[in-house]
Amino acid sequence: MQEEQGPVRAPEFPPEVTWLQGGPLRLADLRGKPVLLDFWDYTCVNCLHTLPYVREWHGRYQSLGLTVIGVHAPEFSFARESGNVLRAVREHDIQYPVVLDNHYAIWQAYANRYWPAKYLIDSSGYLRYYHFGEGAYGQTEEAIQGLLRESFPQILLPGLMEPVRPEDGPGAVCYRVTPELYLGYQRGAIGNVAAVQTDRPSTYRDPGKHVDNYFYLDGDWLLAGEYLARPAGAGGESRLIVPYMAKAVNIVVHPPTYGGGGTLRVLQDGKPLAADDGGADVVAGPEASLVTVDTPRMYRIVENRDIDRHELEFRTTSDGIAFYALTFTSCVIAEEDPRQP
Repeated sequence: MQEEQGPVRAPEFPPEVTWLQGGPLRLADLRGKPVLLDFWDYTCVNCLHTLPYVREWHGRYQSLGLTVIGVHAPEFSFARESGNVLRAVREHDIQYPVVLDNHYAIWQAYANRYWPAKYLIDSSGYLRYYHFGEGAYGQTEEAIQGLLRESFPQILLPGLMEPVRPEDGPGAVCYRVTPELYLGYQRGAIGNVAAVQTDRPSTYRDPGKHVDNYFYLDGDWLLAGEYLARPAGAGGESRLIVPYMAKAVNIVVHPPTYGGGGTLRVLQDGKPLAADDGGADVVAGPEASLVTVDTPRMYRIVENRDIDRHELEFRTTSDGIAFYALTFTSCVIAEEDPRQP
């Protein structure tokens, strides 16, 4: 969180951007009211964690003078497609204006570097507050209320909203876990040391020994700059193995480009995921834990009961399915100390 101390004029929206809903808008036309910009990407787990707060602030303060604008800046190429973003906007019930910043024109104008990022603009068009990442929800809402009071001194405001999730509340602990792991060769770290080929199908062999912060392949794969895909005509199962330390695991996946959906089998420590450890997108059973990939998005794979070290394995026979990145989360509710009164 940071409050701007000097007068910094908020950059205007470039005319070439595309408005998905609620636009086009110009900041110059919104003078007299505060504006909240939320830079986000629909595949970003941290962005999805903050969306309930942004939605609630829009619902609470729109009629009191606040304008909320979502700036969708894509991290992956498929997130530039308006249909994919619109599907996510509807899925997450976003009612405020959303602009597609596919060429990062707004991103660069604000010198932004983070997903998510929030910028508050006062009624005179100056930047007054910013926050990067999750958290500081109470501070951000206080800043919103402060700008509304400046614009409308007689305004009556509600109390600050309660945390949406227990892990956002007081006493929650966030541990250091495996960092985000990209699965293309441009930003990823493949652990196989033999026969690594880029931009063409190749057959890989799992070396058997795995270390943190790397991914390992077995079977037929195509390793591209941005993603990892099972090529057309591959034989047997293609396996992706990832050692990790975290409580929860998510993966960004695109369904097969050859039509239809794809299927993943998921194993943790060599066994199907237990029902109590499966994420929202996993159908866990005694014989197999399955994920159906039908839209390009982030899939919630693991929600372990506690933070620990595990090895996760994805198996697929779906030609054309593509994997982009894995994210790991760590926040848990702190247990009460029995020694405290």
